[in-house]
Amino acid sequence: MKIIILGAGQVGRTAAQHLAREEANDVTVVDTDDELLRDLQDRIDIRTVQGNAASPRTLELAGAGDADMIVALTNSDEVNMVACQVAWTLFGTTTKIARIRSQAYTQRPEIFVSTEDEPPTQLSGFAVDMYLSPEESVTAYIERLVRYPGALQVVDFADSRVRLVGLRAVKGGLLVGQPIRAIRQHIPQVDARVAAIYRAGHSIDPDGDTVIEHNDEVFFIAATVDIRNVMSEMRKAEDPVKRVVIAGGGNIGLRLAQKLEEGNHQVKVIERSNARAREVAEKLRNTIVLNGDAADEELLVEENIDSADVFCALTNSEEANILSALLAKRLGAHRVMALITRPAYAELMQAGPIDVAISPQTVTIGSLLAYVRRGDVVMVHSLRGGTAEAMETVAHGARGGKVVGRAVEDINLPDGARIITLVRGSQVIMAHHDTVIETDDHVILFLADRRHVEQVERLFQS
Repeated sequence: MKIIILGAGQVGRTAAQHLAREEANDVTVVDTDDELLRDLQDRIDIRTVQGNAASPRTLELAGAGDADMIVALTNSDEVNMVACQVAWTLFGTTTKIARIRSQAYTQRPEIFVSTEDEPPTQLSGFAVDMYLSPEESVTAYIERLVRYPGALQVVDFADSRVRLVGLRAVKGGLLVGQPIRAIRQHIPQVDARVAAIYRAGHSIDPDGDTVIEHNDEVFFIAATVDIRNVMSEMRKAEDPVKRVVIAGGGNIGLRLAQKLEEGNHQVKVIERSNARAREVAEKLRNTIVLNGDAADEELLVEENIDSADVFCALTNSEEANILSALLAKRLGAHRVMALITRPAYAELMQAGPIDVAISPQTVTIGSLLAYVRRGDVVMVHSLRGGTAEAMETVAHGARGGKVVGRAVEDINLPDGARIITLVRGSQVIMAHHDTVIETDDHVILFLADRRHVEQVERLFQS
């Protein structure tokens, strides 16, 4: 597939890295910054073009004439929308994806018109087949982490009926120090599956006899209603989050505060800009908005940071986020999260005092990957900083083929890939070695090594 990515910022670079890894993709990246493009080209096998992303000439040089997909990920919503429109009008590009940050646009979906299925003769809006909103994705992601205290990652499958949760096993959890199979004795009414275990940074292929140890990073999957029961097996159950402090009143901070207000949380927002603090205060109903620096120790002590259940550092500066989160943790905040754009920083910080390092590009990339691979692929989630992946795909084909009609143990999966759950109609079925896959089953897989994605996809192609 020939893909043109417009914008070489954090999200654009992450998209290029993921898509260029797949042999079937021919990726070109467009940006105005020539130095940034050279650096990216030195790292991954892509073609680059310098220029304005919305310019017809630039798009032509990038190969829009025979491109299968345009992915507009610049920092400007307007440039992204215009670029998609130009690609459709001049070059007839089939699939157009745009990054849209402003709620002024995302709340008015009628301004976007998909041209993929039945191209209209006349458009009444911008030719955007799908829009990505990193702010919306990150807000929903953090809200799930707040809902499940102790979780490192929480991702949805099957229209949110099933969730995959990553967490650190801690002494006090009923299953810690015991084999996985003991979970059936502890909570016989709950069906769950341990998808993966990481011990000292290395992946372990779990089976019923595998003993979960203190400090293991465990990924498990279960029906959404059963998540808390399973989490209590891995670590001592924590009280629901009540008090949340948010550093940064930008788009993500504001959206998160609005969401948490709906859940009756006690929320405080700390915003450095006086004008922005006033604006945020006007948009929130029950949230205390403070004008100040979240890295000011005196301010945090004065606002009783030691009584906060969660501190979220969500400013536009990852250095400020790291500093304020470290300070909040030292002053007694129970759990701290920080928005960190650089994957190397995120991995380093999460190994230390910061409980959860949130990478916005990793959170966002799943929606893009699912759309690029669609057909049989319904959902994709990037895990552990992009090294692992969980995906939901639909099983097609006649019985006796590569997948349909076969038991899980008879399917030739690559190393580190595991079928963990099936969704059959309204049923959620935890996959075991003798579980037989039927046509139209939604199959959820965990891949410890995302380099095997294409091999897995070929198995499920009809």
